[in-house]
Amino acid sequence: MAYLHHIGTYFLMIAEMFRKPTKWKVMKHLIFKDINDLIISSLGIIAFISFFVGGVITIQTALNISNPLIPKYLVGFATRQSVVLEFAPTFTSIIMAGKVGSFITSSIGTMRVTEQIDALEVMGINSINYLVFPKVIALLFYPFAIAIGMFLGILGGMAACVYGGYATVSDYILGIQTDFDTFHVSYSFIKTFIFAFVLATIPSYHGYYMKGGALEVGKASTTSFVWTSVAIILLNYISTDIMLG
Repeated sequence: MAYLHHIGTYFLMIAEMFRKPTKWKVMKHLIFKDINDLIISSLGIIAFISFFVGGVITIQTALNISNPLIPKYLVGFATRQSVVLEFAPTFTSIIMAGKVGSFITSSIGTMRVTEQIDALEVMGINSINYLVFPKVIALLFYPFAIAIGMFLGILGGMAACVYGGYATVSDYILGIQTDFDTFHVSYSFIKTFIFAFVLATIPSYHGYYMKGGALEVGKASTTSFVWTSVAIILLNYISTDIMLG
């Protein structure tokens, strides 16, 4: 019953988010701030992880292709499929659940502890719209970060492939181009938009409705990371089954 209560409260929060919107003059600054805090500040870690994980995928694929009859271009093909279909949208989103999700929960939770949210309500401001809606809009730009991750993941695979001597650049590029299906990219970005909404709302929920003091802020951040990751994994399965099944 407790889980049903939390789910019901979560959807009520989403509905409340669109009621009594904050003035655009104020909202605009909140959105730009959240874009900087949530997206731009995350580009470095996304780029770093994507490049080296792409390299790891390439090395593992190449080392498992020991039969000389198997063409070398399959290394590029396998790297592209792994990065575009699963690593970039899903694995990166789980990492972002730790970085972005914890930041959102702790920032809103701190406002709850210090009674800043109560002050917003006293001033007649819809605190949920003021705090959560800008984060939802900011994370609509999240797919651009994932696109960078895709590119760098494939580039990292190429670097590992060439410098490790597993295949030539032409073979790797041929693998990237082989049987390329544009729908796979669309599928990845559709998933990313879904994950972006989850990354914005579930951590906000745990921060907004937390109770207690400073210690509970840390606990709420941990809980939000767990449930955001679980939601991403479940939605990944459902969306994959619907779009590719």
